[in-house]
Amino acid sequence: MKTKFKDLTIWITGASSGLGEALAIAFAKKGATIILSGRNEDKLEAVKEQCKKSKNHHIVPFDISDSEQTQAAYKSAINKAGKIDWLINNAGVSQRSLIMETSEDVERQIMELDYFAQTRLTRLVLPAMLEQGGGKIVMISSIAGLIGTQYRGAYSAAKAAIHLWANSLRAELYDQGIEVATIFPGFIQTNVSINALTGDGSALGTMDEATSKGLTASEFAKQVVKALSKGEEYIIVGGRQERMATRVNRLSPPKLYKLIRQSQVR
Repeated sequence: MKTKFKDLTIWITGASSGLGEALAIAFAKKGATIILSGRNEDKLEAVKEQCKKSKNHHIVPFDISDSEQTQAAYKSAINKAGKIDWLINNAGVSQRSLIMETSEDVERQIMELDYFAQTRLTRLVLPAMLEQGGGKIVMISSIAGLIGTQYRGAYSAAKAAIHLWANSLRAELYDQGIEVATIFPGFIQTNVSINALTGDGSALGTMDEATSKGLTASEFAKQVVKALSKGEEYIIVGGRQERMATRVNRLSPPKLYKLIRQSQVR
């Protein structure tokens, strides 16, 4: 059945830039009503202005790592939009540091943002979705959550955790009308590596070469919109190298990790 986007209200976190910005613009173009969230209200307003029929969309700024702000944001989203049909959990942070150089506090910070913040917001949204007869939860994991590589130990762990949590959610609530999709981006041209945390918690501050050569955020969004509109639940979006790696991993993990050990991943 074709998705009727004009009837949907979609809440997107991390919508002030990168993947979230591209998804907001793409879904608005399809006719959906968008709730845009992130920490920076000015940036959210700028993204909203890029969305088709910008007056139809809503801004709900908050810090997703703060549980009280998250609860207030949910109430604000409902008050402004009336309902939430899809929740796209996109907010998060990446990592660029070796395991032996990363403090436990930094690992906890990554897990809080990339796992606990996502599950917390999802549990807030689900009761109303169930009451209205259904909805869709979308988790942004990562190919790093399928394939652990150097410099991404905690990030890979968090993204793997959210992937498996989503699998369990799908199994538990499918017969109650809740659809769950997980997206696994590869290298996409965003600020993800610039904002990535290093071992002491500071931002890397530079774009790595692989990210700069990745897919554009708009191409990522185009593929995601198409896949979600078809009801796909397991969506890998990346270049040839990343897609090949996931296939090799399914066939022979030892072979893949031999290649990873020999690669210059950063």
